[in-house]
Formats: sequence, C-alpha cells, structure tokens
Amino acid sequence: MFAILGRLANSHPRRVLGATVLFFVIAGALGGPVAGLLNNDNDSFSDTGAASARAVEQIERASGEDAAPSIVVLVERADRQAIAKATAVLEQDSAIAQVVGGPAMGEQFVSKDGSQTYFAAIYRSGVDADVTTEHLRDELGGIAGVRVGGFGPAYQEVNERVEADLIKAELIAFPLLFVVSLLVFRSAVAALLPLMVGGLTIVTSLLVIRGVNEFVDISIFALNLITGLGLGLAIDYSLFMVSRYREELERVGPGAEAIRRTIATAGRTVAFSAVTVAGAGLALLVFPLRFLYSMGIGVTVVALSAAAVALIVLPALFAVLQHRVNALAPKRWREAQLAEARSEVKGFWYRLSKFVMRFPIGTAIAGAAVLLALGAPFLGVKFTGVDSTILPEDSQARTVDSVLRDDFVGAESSPIIVAVTAPRTDAAEIQTYASSLRSLDGAGQVSEPRFLGSDTWQVDVVPAGSTLDDTTLGLVAEIRDTDAPGSVLVGGQSAAQVDQVASIGANIPLALAILTALTFITLFLMTGSVVLPIKALLMNVLTISATFGVLVLIFQDGRLEGLLDYSSQGALESTQPVFLFAVVFGLSTDYAVFLLTRIKEARDAGAGERESVALGLQRTGRIVTAAALLFAIALGSFATSQIIFIKELGVGTALAVLIDATIVRAMLVPSLMALLGRANWWAPRPLRRLHDRYGISESDPLDVARSRSHSSA
Repeated sequence: MFAILGRLANSHPRRVLGATVLFFVIAGALGGPVAGLLNNDNDSFSDTGAASARAVEQIERASGEDAAPSIVVLVERADRQAIAKATAVLEQDSAIAQVVGGPAMGEQFVSKDGSQTYFAAIYRSGVDADVTTEHLRDELGGIAGVRVGGFGPAYQEVNERVEADLIKAELIAFPLLFVVSLLVFRSAVAALLPLMVGGLTIVTSLLVIRGVNEFVDISIFALNLITGLGLGLAIDYSLFMVSRYREELERVGPGAEAIRRTIATAGRTVAFSAVTVAGAGLALLVFPLRFLYSMGIGVTVVALSAAAVALIVLPALFAVLQHRVNALAPKRWREAQLAEARSEVKGFWYRLSKFVMRFPIGTAIAGAAVLLALGAPFLGVKFTGVDSTILPEDSQARTVDSVLRDDFVGAESSPIIVAVTAPRTDAAEIQTYASSLRSLDGAGQVSEPRFLGSDTWQVDVVPAGSTLDDTTLGLVAEIRDTDAPGSVLVGGQSAAQVDQVASIGANIPLALAILTALTFITLFLMTGSVVLPIKALLMNVLTISATFGVLVLIFQDGRLEGLLDYSSQGALESTQPVFLFAVVFGLSTDYAVFLLTRIKEARDAGAGERESVALGLQRTGRIVTAAALLFAIALGSFATSQIIFIKELGVGTALAVLIDATIVRAMLVPSLMALLGRANWWAPRPLRRLHDRYGISESDPLDVARSRSHSSA
C-alpha cells in the first residue's frame, strides 16, 4: 500500500492536488450542513434500553402523553397580562396535551412568598418535541415578564451554546495554531500545511458522519470532537511527515526517493498510529449511550480521515514543493532546520536523555511519584449528570430551575416517575403503596396515583433535594426496592442518571479489554517486544490517573472558577472520564509509537541500547512536544466553552497530552529503557517469529534489506 502511495505522489502530484480541491468543495457542500441533521434529542446521555427509559415508554403508551412536563413557564403572580398571554400560547398549541399550574390549581403552584407562579406543559406523545420546544421558546420569549425553563429548553440552550462555543474555539485556535506552527516548523510554507490538512480532515469527517447518520443517530456533540481532534491529529501527522521529509531531503535530496522513503517510514507509522487512535474510538462503541458511541464514531472517523489526508495529500505537496517546503524562513530558522534534519547528537533532547539515563532509578521513581501524587485526588471522585446546572448562571433555563427548587414547595421540573403495572381494581393497594413512598428518605412530595389505562398507574415523587444529589439518587434505589402491588419501573432524570452510571460500569470491562488488546498488538507489531507494550500500558494508566486527579482538583473541588469562568457542580460529569480515558489512551499510545519506532530504528542501525534511546528522543523529542502543545491548543480551546462538560473535555485532553509529552516521554521512557536494557526487546520465540513475518517498523524496508545484504557479504 505504501509503495502505491509513493508512486501516486511521484507520478501524478498535480492530479492528486486537483482532485483534492474538487473533493474539498464537494465534501464541504455535502458535509457542511450536517449540524442540522444530527440528533439533538435530550436522551443523548441516557441508556435508552434501561428501566428508566422503559418506565417513560410505558406511561406514554398508556396515556398518550409525555410522562413529565417538557416546558415550564415562570411568571409574577400579579402580572395578569403575562399570565393570560402565556396560557393562551400553551393552550392553543396542538402538540400540548395539557397545561397544569397557576394559582387556581393550588398553593403548590405559588411560591413561598406568594409573588410568583408557574405553568407546566405536557406534550402529546409522538410529537416532535424539539420543534415544539423551539417554537414555544420563541413565542413565550416574546412576552414581557415570562421566563421559560424545563428540561426541553435547558437542553436546547446547551446545544445552542455548544454551537456558539465551537465557533469561538475555532476563532481562538486557528490563529494560535498558525503562530505556534510557524515557530515549530520554522517556515511559513510548512506552517500552513497542518492547517490545510486539518481543514481537509474536518470536512472529510463531516461528510462521513453525514453518511453514518443515515444509519445510526449521531449526537450533535460529536461536532466539537471532530473539529478539535481533527485539528490535533492533522497537526500531529503533519509534523511527523514534514520532519521526516526534511530528513530525507538532507540525505538523498529532492525527488521521488525522498518521498518514497518518507511514506515508507513516517507514513507507515502514521497509518498504524491512526489505527491505534481509531481503536480507542471503537472501544467507546460498546456503550449504549448516544453521547459516548457518537464520540467513538467521531474519534474513529477523524483518526482515519487525518491519516488518509496526511498519506495522500502531503506527499503530493512534497512532490510539487520539494525544497520549497522550507520556504519563507529566516536564515537562523533554516540553519536550525538543517541541524534538526541531520539529527545531530548535540541537541537538548539528546543531552536530557543522557542525563536521565545516568540516574535511571531516581528519575523513574520521581516521575512516577509526581504522576501518582497528581492522580491521588481521583480516589475521591464524585459523578453527576447533565441538568440545568451545566449552564452558566445567567442562563434563563437554569434560573427557572433554581427558582422552582428554592422558592416553591413540591415543585420540580424533573420528578421521579413511577410506573406501576396493576389493574384499576387495585386502587386501594396503589394508594397504600404511594403512602409508603412518602416515608422514604429524600422524598419531598408524592402525587396522588393516576390510572392511565392499559393496567398502568403513574405516581410522581418530587425529591426533597435536587435532581442529581446523592440523596435523590439513593431515593431511586429505595423506590425500586419498595414492595408494590404490581411490577414497578422507575423513570425520570434522576433514575436515568442511576441507570447511566450502572450502564457505564457494566460496559467498562469490555472497553478496557478492547483498548488493551489493540494497544498491545499495535506496539508489538511495531517493536517486536512484549515488554515495551506492557510498559506503555502502565505509563498510559499513570498519565490518565494524573489527568483525572487534576480534573477533580479543578472541576469537582471548584478551583480556578474565576479563571476558567464556570461554577462547579461538585462532581465530574459521568461520561467524561470514560471518553477521556479512551481518547487519552489512544493519544498516549500514538506518541509512544512515534518515539519507540525511532528508538528501534536507531537500534537496528547499530546504535547501543542507551545510545539508541538518546537518538530516538533527540529525533522525536522536539516534534512530540510541539505536537502535544499544538494538540493542547486545538482541544484546549474548548476550555472557553460556557458548558462545563465541554470545558472538562478541553482541559482534560490538553492536560493529558502535555503530561504525556513531558513527564512520561522525557523522564519515564528513557529511565525505564536504561534500567531494562536489552530486556526491553524481549519476546517469546513464537511471537518473535510472528513479528519477523508480520511486524512493521519505521525503518525503510529497502535500507534494512541493503543492511542485511551487506552483513551477509
């Protein structure tokens, strides 16, 4: 495959570039509108096959209505004009089955001080809730004195802010990326290549996602990942391809041979690195939550798209540009390029690795101790879900939710919903059951049981605390354990959170098995060792634990709220550690692949054990660190988001790649390589034979063949 790519770039570079421009236009036209086609329903974070989802479905089938209000209208009690206009809008909408609330329906709809009241609208089952909510928000939002909230408007506001945050992040990231790329690549022409590859990667991914969305519902949140990860991986792969091409220019000069060598070495590594990152995405597909499997699809598509662009388009550009890939660079930068391309043994990373390997035990202990200390706070992690508190404090939906909870008695936009299967004749037993629920710890108000038909009763339990606090989540379990006159299903947002955490826990072992197996296989094929993959797995775990520990210190404990502009939920959103674990695992393995293959290349060329480590780190240290910095900018720009779990995603990914590129690659890798020496490359004889037949490396196959021929002579 790599030989074919080399011939394509060398024989028809302008045709490749022309086809690329045409593809970019078509992909942009078809993939660009994908945001309006992706799923933005409010169940992206729920397990739609769990008991909580079945409870809601049973109630909706029996009643023909949604199980809980979708929209809440908050008004001043004395503002009769606003009340009249708001109720008219709600009652005239054909998608609404019933409207409850207002002073006339009881004191529970009047605030404690008597100044405010609210109305709740329940939709007919089967209506397009998203369209209805958007329409009502527009209508009600135009009425003076009316504030609109509820789960539907809150979720829509999250989507709107995420889309706005995405644009803001891009506006911040692109200029920064160009400036840093200019300093890293030391050439204006070369600095533009990652942004070009990033743009192509993003539009390609959007086109593929649009196709996948025809068969699988993709969450709209995947768009953030496609942009950030697309830029990050494009920069990584561009860095490694460009730096290798520069080395080959110095060795063999411009022309077909330099491109062939670049694809055969760095291109081969990029391809298998992309497979590793894509494997991390595949691990997320085992989770039934739309948010997680959408992110998994996004990771897989982006990784493979970035590799395809880097392997097809970049070599064609090299063929056209040749030495001009280094154009528009000051003389001092050109000299630095030459020194780097010649892999001189005087560089910072060479000297650093030599120093580290002089004190391997102390360095390894110090590096591991730092990572373990950073990871220690994760032992006290708490998890929460997605509700209105992820919105900024000036959000109208968050304000309405807070007012209902604090200023009203028994008011809750997301009650715990209990569906009991029993005939109508069991009314007395159902009443007794409802009374028993009132005595449970954490239960605030319990509604009168309602018979909906089809042997289904509905009982709403309004928790004394907030929807996602520990007492309320514990209340869900207590309700499920309480004896009832028939079978019971418990739904609502609180129950959905309980089921979400249980679903994640049940699927984590399989996801970990996939991640571990793919990482081990990839690194074994690259190195021929079983020791190096095991070390890489352990170092990945240390990187991830340190990242999670820092996230707990920041977002759970409420540090840096002013700097990062957020309000702590007192916990981490429960899907974020799972997503970050998979992505960071893939990215850490990605960097391990690039470093270990260069170490192996130096070792295969005859360098000693420690010398090969020093040479490998010198040839990749600056590149990996620069890639991590650029990646941190690309995804770290999401820290500007107003939505807390998007902020967690950006900060977590940026932290992880920076930790991995510094403490792990600069301290742990060389120290452990020095300690184990030749044992690093050990593998059982059967596996060694397997690697000899199917293994891969960044060494040019022709160079290896020539070396073997020379040795036999």
